[in-house]
Amino acid sequence: MENKFLIVDFDSTFVQVEALDELAAIALADDANSDVVVEKIRQITSQGMDGKISLSDSLSSRIKLLQANKKHIEQLVQVLKTKVTPSFRRNKAFFEQFADNVYIVSSGFKEYIAPVVSEYGISEDHIFANTFTYDEQGNVTGLDSNNLLCQDQGKVMVVNMLGLRGEIWAVGDGITDYEIRKYNAASKFYAFTENVHRPAVTVHADVVIQSLDEFLYMHDFPRAISYPRNRIKILLLENVHPNGIKMLQHEGYSVEVMKGALNEEELCEKIKGVSILGIRSKTTVSKKVLDAADRLVAIGCFCIGTNQVDLNYATEKGVCVFNAPYSNTRSVVEQVLGSIIVLIRKIVEKNTLLQAGKWDKAANDCFEIRGKKLGIIGYGNIGSQLSVLAESLGMQVYYYDLTEKLQLGNARKVDTLDELLSEVDIVSLHVDGRKSNANIIGAEEFAKMKDKVIFINLSRGHVVDIDAMVDALKSGKILGAAVDVFPSEPKNNNEEFISPLRGFNNVILTPHIGGSTEEAQLNIGEFVARRIINYVNGGDSTQSVNLPNIQLPELRRAHRLIHLHKNVPGVLAQINNVLAQCNANILGQYLKTNEQVGYVISDIDVEYDKEVINGLKQIPGTLRSRVLY
Repeated sequence: MENKFLIVDFDSTFVQVEALDELAAIALADDANSDVVVEKIRQITSQGMDGKISLSDSLSSRIKLLQANKKHIEQLVQVLKTKVTPSFRRNKAFFEQFADNVYIVSSGFKEYIAPVVSEYGISEDHIFANTFTYDEQGNVTGLDSNNLLCQDQGKVMVVNMLGLRGEIWAVGDGITDYEIRKYNAASKFYAFTENVHRPAVTVHADVVIQSLDEFLYMHDFPRAISYPRNRIKILLLENVHPNGIKMLQHEGYSVEVMKGALNEEELCEKIKGVSILGIRSKTTVSKKVLDAADRLVAIGCFCIGTNQVDLNYATEKGVCVFNAPYSNTRSVVEQVLGSIIVLIRKIVEKNTLLQAGKWDKAANDCFEIRGKKLGIIGYGNIGSQLSVLAESLGMQVYYYDLTEKLQLGNARKVDTLDELLSEVDIVSLHVDGRKSNANIIGAEEFAKMKDKVIFINLSRGHVVDIDAMVDALKSGKILGAAVDVFPSEPKNNNEEFISPLRGFNNVILTPHIGGSTEEAQLNIGEFVARRIINYVNGGDSTQSVNLPNIQLPELRRAHRLIHLHKNVPGVLAQINNVLAQCNANILGQYLKTNEQVGYVISDIDVEYDKEVINGLKQIPGTLRSRVLY
């Protein structure tokens, strides 16, 4: 950073708040008119920052209202230490390394600024600010009127007085920070908007930056994170839960939210420039969409299934896919149990009759669920939890699964689907959406079921032959059915639902809401958002559905190199050869592969030849490579 100097504002830049506003709140805490006075001070602060009143007027007016004492300033210092702007806090090492090139120039007061910024390696002779005057009791009476920084254009005069030779950059949020550039005391003015965005200031900026990370990235200075998070664009479709959205926004990403799904053509256009895509069940991410994505790093499926994503091609493109395999399990199971009880008691039919004025109190074909045999097809997360709750209600549980699963409680595993269908009173489907599961329940399977069976499908729409199901309903084979998923579903609430299952008074139709409870959507939103954050920020691929799962330790005083490649022999040796050529000392290394790809994480010392990334990208078979600081 030779011959380069950084002039940094304090209030709403180095710290997240206006310090005099905070001091007023502390000093007037016991005053009956505290709220009124503090608000008045904040209004004056804002007017001064926007240039609507002069700096000298802004300072003198606020100090008259303060009624502060030295003890209040001591309290303020402790508050401000907790209010350091996040991007400044995480880049503390930058300030410590380049302290000789950083100056704090503020219209605030040195009494509370120095104790805060000195913890970042900035010496007192690089701190320029006003100072208070006091009476014998330590009460603030005013400020040193001889200090240049209490005068209009005071910052300009101070920077000129420093006599710096080289490139000078001013970073701040107020009009007085812009004046440093306006009157040629600085080469550039960077309007800082991480804490507050003042249009009257940003309009004059050479560059608007949303964080210190962005400034450091622009100049390729050492930094805590490799890429400014506000430049990472996230597109969330289909009403992702607000908590998930807030988590992603809190990380500083640029998040765009859309309520509905997009078709293939719309998504191909919209996905350009998007790094993270968030979807639910109605958006299809096809090969064409993935080819149109020029910056896509990860896809978050805010639901259980991932069959709406071309996983093989996503893997080929180096795109990591996450879902929420457990988050709505309880919600789906409760809907299944509720549907079974309603159907086996013929409540749907009786409600329809009663709504039409017909009183049918007969108990024909109405049963308790206690002692009934429940057959679960697919003994995964949902099927196994259904098994436990159904057994607690007195049901006998049978299950069928293609893979060996440990039964819970007294559940009984059967060897074939035919055996299960012929044995049970109630059939509940809980299989995934893979293509091989298409129409696994058709005319032959319905024929093998008991007469007057209860049939439940809350898994995937295409796993049941709907025409065959209609025939089974018409023949009376099925006593009652509940269906929550369909081969073709409306894209939004305005599109008509078309299905041959409409019109039956012994069928419960629900619009794919098995997991649509407040609890489930909250859990899903937070779970998938957390997976995305951990992957983007730290390379942690835990619970990805298509990449090798690597759970990584926190990155400390190292740089993390991420390399995703086709699973071919010799790549790790080539990676280590590149690291050796670039004098990169390996502190830790992690490798995991699956059938398609290999995922290598290398934590290295911060001192190395920066050509290492280019070298890694040149390795044959590389899908994606990036560095995390």
